[in-house]
Amino acid sequence: MNCKKAVNQLSSYLDGELDQELKQILEAHLGKCHHCHAVFDTTRKTIELYCDGKLFPLPDDVRSRLHAALRRRALRV
Repeated sequence: MNCKKAVNQLSSYLDGELDQELKQILEAHLGKCHHCHAVFDTTRKTIELYCDGKLFPLPDDVRSRLHAALRRRALRV
């Protein structure tokens, strides 16, 4: 599995929607790839914060920088 495929599967993985074989392949990739593991960990933590019910509004400039950074990161993968 390459990084692009791994990142594309993260949402399904976190939702528990992957079949066992694909789950194992993704977990193996996450165990080897520091970059993808960082994306996974950040995504998981973001979901946990969001699901906690506590919303933390971001200032407009921070939100804009975050969105720009995420777009740049997505284009590199």
